[in-house]
Amino acid sequence: MKKPQNDFHGLLHSADLVEAELRRRLAPLSILPRQARILEAMGRIGPVSQSDLASAFRVSSASMSTMTDRLLAAGYITRRVDPTSRRRHVLELTEKGQVLLTGIIEAWETVDETIRQALGPNAEPFFEMARQLRDSLGGTIPGAQPAEPDAEG
Repeated sequence: MKKPQNDFHGLLHSADLVEAELRRRLAPLSILPRQARILEAMGRIGPVSQSDLASAFRVSSASMSTMTDRLLAAGYITRRVDPTSRRRHVLELTEKGQVLLTGIIEAWETVDETIRQALGPNAEPFFEMARQLRDSLGGTIPGAQPAEPDAEG
């Protein structure tokens, strides 16, 4: 009998379902998951150039420009000339953006809890394996510092 699906199919389908749940949780905030990720990264990074943000998210400058223009129009971020280089612009969260970020974090925590309830005692190993998969496929957390290697290893 032929195997009905590839092994990764369950992961792919689960990711779609988790993203749909996240969209549902973010809807009252009028923000999309990718915009939420950008705001969260800016909250951790602090003032950042649009090109550095595009590099951190591995997207084109044009794509990042479209996303940040929407966040600027909504009043969640500001753009100003970089005092160290007049040719660069720096993006920064506004107070309104910081308030929204609190709601974003709450939505993410709710989705985390949904996953924990679904997986029970397997949730923490699942989250660890998800991070391991992300890392081994070359994924990074935008703005996060690389982990320091162990002195012994």
